[in-house]
Amino acid sequence: MTRVGIIGASGYAAADLMRLLLSHPAAKITALADLPDKCGPLEKLFPQFAGRLDLEVVPADVKAMAEACDVVFLALPHTASMTYVGPLLGAGLKVIDFSADYRLKAPGLYEKVYGHKADEANLAHAVYGMPELWRQEIVAARLIANPGCYPTSAILGLAPLVREGLVAPSDIIVDSKSGVSGAGRTPKLLTHYPECNESLQAYAIGAHRHQPEIVEQLSLLGRIGVEVLFVPHLAPMDRGIESTIYARLLQKLTAADLADLYHKAYDAEPFVVVRSEPPATKHVVGTNYVHIYPTVVGGRAVVSAVLDNLTKGAAGQALQNMNLLFGHDETAGLR
Repeated sequence: MTRVGIIGASGYAAADLMRLLLSHPAAKITALADLPDKCGPLEKLFPQFAGRLDLEVVPADVKAMAEACDVVFLALPHTASMTYVGPLLGAGLKVIDFSADYRLKAPGLYEKVYGHKADEANLAHAVYGMPELWRQEIVAARLIANPGCYPTSAILGLAPLVREGLVAPSDIIVDSKSGVSGAGRTPKLLTHYPECNESLQAYAIGAHRHQPEIVEQLSLLGRIGVEVLFVPHLAPMDRGIESTIYARLLQKLTAADLADLYHKAYDAEPFVVVRSEPPATKHVVGTNYVHIYPTVVGGRAVVSAVLDNLTKGAAGQALQNMNLLFGHDETAGLR
């Protein structure tokens, strides 16, 4: 039995992780913690767990976590995870971090994007936790950088094309829409109900923090510098992401060619479904699945990818990584 701790247990992604772990056949939640001002009985923070998980969310303490857990998920804001990663690894635990603190590998890139110096010592050991691309590296890791929600849809949507060098690396557009839960549980004007209901809004055009993550991973995959114009939108729904991706093809391909390419890339993957028609976010809500539809329009590959931003975009992918780390069936708790 794998003993699981969560630091940052008051957030939406942590709640989704708890939901999944409660049905895991070989894992048990043994400790919940958060920053001191976000603690209390779990059923007060998330009433849906009343009668299902009788634990108190307590101030984070590495020593207590080390005694109670085999793995710790960090569902904390950016830069906050760095406080805990080193001590947790030093105590012999494995760590899966939901933040961006260990995702960006290029020297100086994290500081440029997030305005804080990277934890270089531990960054060197971090593995980007996208099983479809880096499964073997994940199995041997101690620290997993769980991918961002937007990047998961964009990278999986583009990976077969970039890996085979089929698209112009400087002519890629990713147009994404996300449910408001992607902004977290802390109240903000942008996600206040009267502001976002019945409305659709682009934000951080060309300046979103997930853009460098998308670019770096695709550049590593294609072994060539990639440029991506990333435009995110806030959609009036609780959860879900739809990314429509446009990339100029470097050779003449048909929609059938692209379908074959994507089936070869993903048919063996447990949580990627290649569709024959454009998918909807409702098709994947609450699941760890990504649905992808590739086609060709006027010399461009057009790919639609949908996922649940809290599950495959956060908690589900993290649990998939935990399964790989501890030798469980990769789908355990996720079917």
